Amino acid sequence: MANVSNAVDNKFVASLARPGGNITGVTNQYEEVLAKLIEIFHETVPRAKRMAILVNESSPSHRAYWSTAQSACAAFKLTPFSVAAKTPSDLPAAVAQIARERAQAIIVVLDGMFLSERKQLEELIRPTNLPSAYAFREHAIVGGLLSYAADLTRAWRYSATFVDKILKGAKPADLPVEQPTKFELVINLKTAKALGIVVPNAVLQRADEVIR
Repeated sequence: MANVSNAVDNKFVASLARPGGNITGVTNQYEEVLAKLIEIFHETVPRAKRMAILVNESSPSHRAYWSTAQSACAAFKLTPFSVAAKTPSDLPAAVAQIARERAQAIIVVLDGMFLSERKQLEELIRPTNLPSAYAFREHAIVGGLLSYAADLTRAWRYSATFVDKILKGAKPADLPVEQPTKFELVINLKTAKALGIVVPNAVLQRADEVIR
C-alpha cells in the first residue's frame, strides 16, 4: 500500500510495527492529519464557524474522518455538519446541500474519487464563494484555498522500496508500515484574493508552496 488511511482499524494490518499478514507499505494516517488541516484552516478563515465536511460514505475511513472532524472543530468552537457524495454524479447535489445549509467554509476529506474529480468539484464550489480546504496539493492547484497532507507522489515513489525488499525475499509481515515524516501546506493566493480573504502572515510563513 502507498497511500492508505486508518490501516489498523480498517484491518489491513494488525499493527503498524508488526503488519502480520501479506500487506505492508506506507500509511498516510490522514485520520490524524485532518485535525491539523482544520486548525490551519480555522487560522486562515477565523470568521467561518459553520463547516461543511464533505465525505465519501463508500470509503471505509469516512467514519474515522468524521469523528476527527467533530473533535477538531469542537476544540475551536466550530460547528461541523457532514455532507456525503459516493459517486461523481452525487457532487452537484452535495454542493447544493452545502449552500442550502448555509456553510461558511468547506473541508473536503482525503478521497480518491474527490481527487480524480477535483476539477468538477472546484467548478461546483467556486460559485458558492466559500473557502475550501483539502488534503492534496492537486486540489489547491485547481483552485482550492489550501491543502495540507503528505505529498502523494512522494508516497507512491517511496512505496517502491517495499517492492524492492519483497522481491529480494523479505516478508510483508516483517516489514513495519511507515508513515510520512513531512506534510506540505499549499496556499492558493489567487483564490484567496478572489474570495476577499487576507491570509495571515503566520500561515503564509509556514507554507511550503504559495500559488500566486
